[in-house]
Amino acid sequence: MHAKNFTFAIALGLAMSYGANADDGHDHKKADAKSATGAALSTGEIRKVDKDAGKITIKHGPIQNLDMPGMTMVFQVKNPAMLDQVATGDKVKFAVEKTDGALVVTHMEADK
Repeated sequence: MHAKNFTFAIALGLAMSYGANADDGHDHKKADAKSATGAALSTGEIRKVDKDAGKITIKHGPIQNLDMPGMTMVFQVKNPAMLDQVATGDKVKFAVEKTDGALVVTHMEADK
């Protein structure tokens, strides 16, 4: 291999190696603020818990993954046991996904 070709091969290898390790431009801290389902967490306050219907009313801020502004609305819950963990007035972080045409809370945790 000629010296010019060898130098080029080394430079190309270094550039490719750097590119593989460079910052990918994504905010990995935002990824930490996502639930196990992958939906970004929104904040809200519990207004009503309806265990019989398996629903919860939340006054919430914007829900980014659904492009929804803040409002108060009723949601179904993925797991009815979630309703045992909250009470009216509690502040929560939660994830919502659209499932079969319904908005379903898939994750919920206390907002401290």
